[in-house]
Amino acid sequence: MTSHPGSCHCGAVAFRIDFEITELTTCDCSLCVKKNALMTKVPESALTILKGEDALTLYQWNTRRAKHYFCKHCGIYVFHRKRSQPDHFGVNIFCLDGFDASKIPVRATDGKDMSVTDPSPRAQWPGPRESQ
Repeated sequence: MTSHPGSCHCGAVAFRIDFEITELTTCDCSLCVKKNALMTKVPESALTILKGEDALTLYQWNTRRAKHYFCKHCGIYVFHRKRSQPDHFGVNIFCLDGFDASKIPVRATDGKDMSVTDPSPRAQWPGPRESQ
């Protein structure tokens, strides 16, 4: 099994994923486009927070199923619990120390067409609107 250490920019949050990375993903939802992350999907058992769990801040929107974690000190997005698979995390591969992504295939995922259920959705949130 391959182990990949990682951290936020300031080092307050450190983590490790124990998983063989075979695919990277992009997402075109309104949040992922703005944070411009390149992610890999790992099961929750493969992600270990080594330090700084108290330095993580949570951002949720729309259905509130996905949980996006950022360092509250430097603002870096480190990982998120996935809306489509809540037992998996999307990990920002740019936070992995010394990881070479150049030979890993990248798959684009469709986030902009996921349903929007927020009672007051912003116009910038694309996707089908559920009746209100």
